[in-house]
Amino acid sequence: MDTHDNYQPHPATRPKPSKIYCLSIPILFLAISLSFFTKTSHYFGIQHLKSTLTSNPTYFQELLGFLYSNQNPTKTQQPNHISLPSHCVLWMAPFLSGGGYSSESWSYILALDENMNKTKFKLSIKQHGDLESLEFWEGLPQETKNLAVKLYQTECRVNETIVICHSEPGAWYPPLFQTMPCPPTDYENFNFVIGRTMFETDRVNAEHVKRCNRMDYVWVPTDFHVSTFVQSGVDPSKVVKVVQAVDVDFFDPLKYEPLDLVSTGNLVLGSRKKDLDSKTGFVFLSVFKWEYRKGWDVLLKAYLKEFSGIDGVALYLLTNPYHSDRNFGNKIVEFVEDTGIEEPVKGWAPIYVIDTHIAQVDLPRVYKAAHAFVLPSRGEGWGRPLVEAMSMSLPVIATNWSGPTEYLTEENSYPLQVDRMSKVMEGPFEGHLWAEPSIDKLQLLMRHVITNVAEANMRGRRAREDMIRRFSPHIVSGIVTDLIGNLLDRMI
Repeated sequence: MDTHDNYQPHPATRPKPSKIYCLSIPILFLAISLSFFTKTSHYFGIQHLKSTLTSNPTYFQELLGFLYSNQNPTKTQQPNHISLPSHCVLWMAPFLSGGGYSSESWSYILALDENMNKTKFKLSIKQHGDLESLEFWEGLPQETKNLAVKLYQTECRVNETIVICHSEPGAWYPPLFQTMPCPPTDYENFNFVIGRTMFETDRVNAEHVKRCNRMDYVWVPTDFHVSTFVQSGVDPSKVVKVVQAVDVDFFDPLKYEPLDLVSTGNLVLGSRKKDLDSKTGFVFLSVFKWEYRKGWDVLLKAYLKEFSGIDGVALYLLTNPYHSDRNFGNKIVEFVEDTGIEEPVKGWAPIYVIDTHIAQVDLPRVYKAAHAFVLPSRGEGWGRPLVEAMSMSLPVIATNWSGPTEYLTEENSYPLQVDRMSKVMEGPFEGHLWAEPSIDKLQLLMRHVITNVAEANMRGRRAREDMIRRFSPHIVSGIVTDLIGNLLDRMI
């Protein structure tokens, strides 16, 4: 690697460009306009989304001009009757995509928005890093949609802007796949450029290390990531731990009635005669995308070996495809047959799959319907469903490795022991290591939770207390605001 190719001037010595304006309308509008030709069934919904995010018809024309000319746009600044700071934070993330980075980015934006009266900067957002999902947008709370409209229309001047690229490094400028680049132009055009990212394995690959070192700073969520990034070659002076926020007000168990899981889920194993809900039995819940890393195989083995149809338990899997089809029922049945797990004399303990879209506004009701949350993952960047479940006062069983070590304790959860480390066998992280959680210990913990309900509930209550104390929007927005404020002081 030629170090000269990676050299970036220190932020304090960067040349500043002449005054130009960042387009604050997202690349989303181009994509959804073109999607009319290939996805006509979504046309009217997408047109509504376009008209919702901006009411100014000239924005889209300006976006097209920017894309085709690839030059600094010129535009007349609109009169602003509200006094706003001149310095701007442009947060670029998959806001309209759903998934981990999307939910995490919204956690920061919502946290910052609650405390904007205390900041010395204005905030703007742009879609970046993943495809847009109309389904996800429609499921957002109305107040979040209103905020998105406002922030998408906030203008930033490049030479007064800090850019935060909240995505995996392959999406950073220049991107390795088709997406709006972050930063939108070269790094030297902005005051500071910060990467926000994480990984689920024991290291960062060489290309991503190179991209991290181009950033002024790289924000990672846990001490685990500080260690793995630095050990992989990212400049230690650039790596900063910034924990993730969880909306403890939204995920508040006192505000919701449980969702009817029996009518929502599809029974894939066990007898419907043994149907259980939160009032008649013990419900385990797991939320994940269907991929090997999430440890669904570990969960199924432990659950089916430990319980039978007379135990009064049910397992609900809220899942969605990850480079696969939606035929989860057949996948589970085939897995059980291939692994040779014998059916108990009293029949299988029931397993339900929820593979329909659950709107964000209804997600707390899913957690409310469960008695315990379990996720024996092989590796997590943060583990957003875990902190959501903990915020909902659920006792949590989760692998005691990677991102969740930032918040799992013996007092607020049931950390799951790791048997060994194993190699990632395929995909972009082939050859990296991740954890193999103990199936035997998972069986014991799941049995322990259903036979020690009072203790489990006490840990669930402690979990919510810890979420409020350490990761509430108020706490995290203070951390982020202080970091950005320090950078702004260097800009003056």
